[in-house]
Amino acid sequence: MSRYTMAQIVTLTGIKAHTLRKWETRYNFLDPERTDTNIRYYSDNQLKKLLNISVLSRNGFRISKIDKMSDAEIHKTIIDSLVKGNYEDEISALVISMLDMDEVSFNEILRTQIIKKGLLTTTVELIYPFLNQVGVLWGVNKVMPAQEHFISNLIKKKMFASIDLLPYPQEEAPKILMFLTENEHHEIGLLLAYYIAREMGWKVYYLGQNVPIENIKQVVTEIRPALMLSMFVTPTEVSISSKIDAILQQGESVPLLVSGNPMSFESVKESEMLKYLSHPEDLIEILKNKKPK
Repeated sequence: MSRYTMAQIVTLTGIKAHTLRKWETRYNFLDPERTDTNIRYYSDNQLKKLLNISVLSRNGFRISKIDKMSDAEIHKTIIDSLVKGNYEDEISALVISMLDMDEVSFNEILRTQIIKKGLLTTTVELIYPFLNQVGVLWGVNKVMPAQEHFISNLIKKKMFASIDLLPYPQEEAPKILMFLTENEHHEIGLLLAYYIAREMGWKVYYLGQNVPIENIKQVVTEIRPALMLSMFVTPTEVSISSKIDAILQQGESVPLLVSGNPMSFESVKESEMLKYLSHPEDLIEILKNKKPK
């Protein structure tokens, strides 16, 4: 069983610390454990309970009423609230599904949102914020590697399924080469770029993750893309500038689009051969302008 500090609970649930302390003294649903030095900590079950309570609270339920609700009543009420499409509620539900490794609930939330709002909006407004929020968990080693892989693969399956539903591009469509370099495994952002480019009628040559840079030249020579795209998320001993320089040397004068943590790109200068993407809309604009009329 995991232990969460009050600071971690505040970050994950959005409930303020003084509110947690007040609830602890007034209601029965919250009873944190304490260390030998009298410091509060919370269990997995208490985290899930508080995530549920935060959803109900955002939907106008008084805490005094929630305190009297059974777990079954809370669950049914939350399912009803998710139909309204409040992304804060959706994120809380995704976190609970992740902690429980509940594939059915996780898939249903994503499926519903993709049908209602499309893959691009769902990824930017729901999946990215969710991943950012659970990053708090990853950062303090509260999520097992198995949970991280479980969730990442469910998201990727949904994205591949959405891509497969798109029509094939025309024979004369412009080409873009997409890949992650060695030791880069966070593929979700690249898959979103894949979807965007395909939806805009581009031919996408998708190499996936962990591609040796020295292999890029052969692919570029073979397919002659109009653009290359890569993303850098994982910190490594090799600087991003060095990786970019190596890709451009292999790329035979093909412009490179890059994305990732903005802090990592502060020393990287843009040029005609290199553009930084801070948002999916940046990619859309470049592909729109680059595509032949």
